Formats: sequence, structure tokens, C-alpha cells
Amino acid sequence: MGEESPIKRVERLYRSSEEVRSVVGAIWKVAPQAAEAAGVDRVKIMDFCGTHEWTITHFGLRSLMPPQVELVAGPGCPVCITPGYYVDAAASLARDGVRVLTYGDAYRLQGTPRGTETDSLARARSEGAPVEVVYSVMDAVRRARGDGVESVFLAVGFETTAPATASPVTRGAVPENLTFINVHRLTPPITRYVFERVPGAPILGVIAPGHVSAITGAAAWEFVPRDYGIPAVVTGFEPLDVVLAVLEMLRQLREGRPRLVNEYSRVVSWEGNLAAKRAIERCCEVVDSAWRGIGFVEESGLAFRREFSRVDAAERYGLREPSPEDWSRDLPPGCRCAEVTLGAAKPTDCPMFMKVCTPGTPYGPCMVSQEGACSVWARYGGGGRAEEVARELGLI
Repeated sequence: MGEESPIKRVERLYRSSEEVRSVVGAIWKVAPQAAEAAGVDRVKIMDFCGTHEWTITHFGLRSLMPPQVELVAGPGCPVCITPGYYVDAAASLARDGVRVLTYGDAYRLQGTPRGTETDSLARARSEGAPVEVVYSVMDAVRRARGDGVESVFLAVGFETTAPATASPVTRGAVPENLTFINVHRLTPPITRYVFERVPGAPILGVIAPGHVSAITGAAAWEFVPRDYGIPAVVTGFEPLDVVLAVLEMLRQLREGRPRLVNEYSRVVSWEGNLAAKRAIERCCEVVDSAWRGIGFVEESGLAFRREFSRVDAAERYGLREPSPEDWSRDLPPGCRCAEVTLGAAKPTDCPMFMKVCTPGTPYGPCMVSQEGACSVWARYGGGGRAEEVARELGLI
């Protein structure tokens, strides 16, 4: 039997295949007009969520796009952008006898390269250091309260997971023997960074993250059309959600009327989760923060307010924010994860991809997490087969 066609693959994997086929047909018709109106050969649309990248790649949605549309992975994986310094610091604390608790992806994340060696919490645990994987912040709180062991939680994530850290802190539910390494980052500032600082073909559409927007609200993305003249669609995670978002943005470009649309209104409200946002605001202040391989991005991170310094591992153990020297050597030699994260390169552009760097033996941070672009592409592929799709749709 021959290789399965892109359309047939979606029909097999996805329950709403006929709806997807219909929307993809509309995309093919609108795309040339949208590209002409925008004055480009190809409309570049970026997703800012690792789960969106998983949906696009797993279901082969790139294979369904016409030549005038390019779907690009952006900085949507919080593990991928966590500076190696924090991994080094956590592993060092574990070797000093402090129990380190974290999520599974962060457990495998490499620290700062030192020659051919990198540290990780997995490595520290293999040496006998007290490192444990937990499923939630409250799991860490319960463990620390239950046994009284001096513990640190390596807290990574975007706005989606920040409330899980902020809530027990602001409620006074964190026991005295537990502190946090706070590596929470904010999505809109890195979006601005991509628009303003990353060279290459401009981004002409934003698939705004659904999970993040459930916390921030759709209104957090108003700046995209307002300040940059770019369409943005807050999008769900089914294949139909994604292709509908693409079609909406192409129509906006054709009309020359960029705006924000909340396609994921079944989950995301305009104002977001007010209780979660209040907890974050009470717990943390917005600060300039380092992103792995990228550097410091203005007002892109969260730091504990002074009144909650008791839970701050940086205060208790004298940890510091990474310096420019730290982040400038944060990736192993030859690794292009920073470019992949910013949409300036595809995973397949990296010479390490599926050679030195594989999901089983990750060399760079984008291959570690299940939501990292390199990991997703390694498991599901990322290419396109436009001519075949056009034939199946009856367009050529």
C-alpha cells in the first residue's frame, strides 16, 4: 500500500474530518488573495503554545496548507525556555541534601553546558540526590507538610501554571520547609519580542494560546492587531479550531482589517479567570527575565513580592538571576533551539536534529519536553504535501 494521504490521515484521526475538509478548501481559495493583499508570497502564521504545535504536527495540518501559508512554531514551551542556570541551581541544592520537587519535563531538562557535559535533575537523582517528580504544586505542598523534609519546588510555566504557585502562597498554605525557584514567564512580552527583534519574514497572523488565555482572557491579545496590524485568533486545540483560526486570519488579511477574534469562547472569556489573575498579582511582581538562548526580555517574568520572600528559594539559598554571561552560553554547541523557539528556524534546520539530538537522548532543550517543537517534529514530522492536498480537494 502507498503512503497515506494528508486528507485521509486527518479523516482517520479526527472525528470532524468533513468539517476540516470544508474549511481547508476555503483556506485554499482565500490564501492567494490574502497573500496578494498583504504583499507577500507566503503568509507566515505563528502559534504560541506547545499544544497547538502538537495539534498542527500530529494531525499533519501543515500538509493541508496551500503554498501561500506557512505555520510556524513560536515560543510556546515553558520548559524549552527555562534558563539552564536554574537547573544547575536546583541540582546543586539537591546534592547538598535539599529535596527538589518538579514536573516530569523539567526533571529531564539539561543545565548550562560545560564542555561536553550538562547537569540535570535526572543526573543528580542518579547520583543519589533527593529529587522527586510531582504532578502539581499542591502535591509538593502535601509532601513537604507531611514529612517535614527541607524542600524546593522548581516552578516553571507560563500564565497557565502561575496561579497554581500563587494560590497556596497567598493563602499561607505553604509549609515552612518548602520554598520555590520561581521561573514563571509571561507570553505577551515574548510575542512583542518576536515581532520587534527577530529578523526574517514578518509574522502576519497569531494563533493565540488557549490555555494561557483561559487565565489572562482574550483581551490580553488586543495589542497584536492594535500595535502591529496583525490578525490574532484565540484558538482551541482541535484540528478544526486551528484551521478555522487560519481561515479567519486569511480573510482579515484579504479585507485589510486585522482584529482579535476569540474562537475558543467555549473556554476563554474576554476578561479571563479573575480569581487566578488576582492571585498572581498579589503574589508576584512583573520583572525583566531571562529566556534560554535568547536573553533578557523586558517585563516577561514573575518574581515574588517582598511580603512573600519566605517562600522564595532565591532568598533562602542566595540564588541570583542569571547574568548575560549565563544565558549567552545557555545552549550546547551547534544547537539552534533559540532560533527554533523564535520561529527563525525549523527543527529540521538544526544539524543536531535526529542525529545527536533525539527524544530519547535530547541535546537541546526543545527536544526535552513533549511540547517542545523539536520533540513534536521528531515524533510526528512537520512537512507539507500541498500538491497532493490540492488534488484531493479538487482544486487542481
